[in-house]
Amino acid sequence: MEEVSTLLATARSATGLSDFGSDSFMEGLEILVKALRDEANLNAMGDGFLQGRIVGHLKQRLQIEDWYRRHPEIDDEVIAAPLIGISLPRTGSTALSFLLAQDENARYLRSSEASEPCPPPCTLAPTEKKIHPDIASNMAAGQKSHVPLGDDGPAECQDLMALDFKSQIFLAFAQVPSYADWLLNADLTSTYQYQRRALKLLQWRRPSKSWRLKCPTHLIYLNDLNKAFPDAKFVMTHRDPTDVMLSVIDVYVDIVSRFTDHTDVAYLAELNIRQWSEGMRRALAFRDAGNESRFYDIHFRAMHNDPVAEVRGLYQWLGEPLSEQFEIGMKQWWQENSENREPSSVKKPEDYGVNLEQLRPLFAEYVDRLPAWTNKG
Repeated sequence: MEEVSTLLATARSATGLSDFGSDSFMEGLEILVKALRDEANLNAMGDGFLQGRIVGHLKQRLQIEDWYRRHPEIDDEVIAAPLIGISLPRTGSTALSFLLAQDENARYLRSSEASEPCPPPCTLAPTEKKIHPDIASNMAAGQKSHVPLGDDGPAECQDLMALDFKSQIFLAFAQVPSYADWLLNADLTSTYQYQRRALKLLQWRRPSKSWRLKCPTHLIYLNDLNKAFPDAKFVMTHRDPTDVMLSVIDVYVDIVSRFTDHTDVAYLAELNIRQWSEGMRRALAFRDAGNESRFYDIHFRAMHNDPVAEVRGLYQWLGEPLSEQFEIGMKQWWQENSENREPSSVKKPEDYGVNLEQLRPLFAEYVDRLPAWTNKG
């Protein structure tokens, strides 16, 4: 892994640009790079992948600032009342985002836009199509995907958050304990402000539509997210936390193992349990702080039993119409993707050194609230 100064110089050289905007990203970048060098035990593939990823985010940040420099009117764009999906991971939130993407009257974050906001969509011809680099590499390598995919389907906000180098995505790629500890208690105000900046660029000169965004890790940082999107509404998907934790640990182990020859399964298990139990504690506190009316809740089982009915209920809560075309698109997508909708892990708790009796108390308050949130009868 190159030094931070070299990574910055590489991005500048590749773009011919020099202005990264605010230096808010530097602290996270420096902590991340040090952790990757000292802790991650990256193999050659991992080192190349992570270094390329970091330079890619830096290049995009340079280009975003250049677009704003040349077109300051972009900042006049309004991001009004987005619907943001939050949850524990592996709760059906990705499937829900694909269903919501069938709404022709809403705007979702495309995979290609998340990884490469520049050039902005308004500058591309209708026939031009980008594919998210992670999807392209998976297709080439024949690697499995852990969530539903489309060649330009809805993406999580992780890549936009990575522009400020405060993103959980790096924890899924490498074992970086010092970065993970720092990130859990970091102030993400600048991260969400920069995400808003990127969204303005993406919607510039395009028809005005309400955004549909999602990212499980928003659960951990709702207070900071709320500063950037104070009028947001939230859809929260739910599932038994014991199923969730085994499934997400399985995902982390699979991905991290590609990039190191020294996977520490116990560390990845402990990391996820600590991150998500603390995230849920914060989410409950946020809901209790006068924000309960901003949430709509969907249980994993209900989604799988009748997904269209759950989305119909969501849209009634939003006060928005659900068109016939939208409903047809949802049914078609659900049928075509019946075999890849975030299934349960086939692993056993002991495979990861997880004691379910010790895990359950960490989520006890959350589990106690679930019936009141998800029982709509």
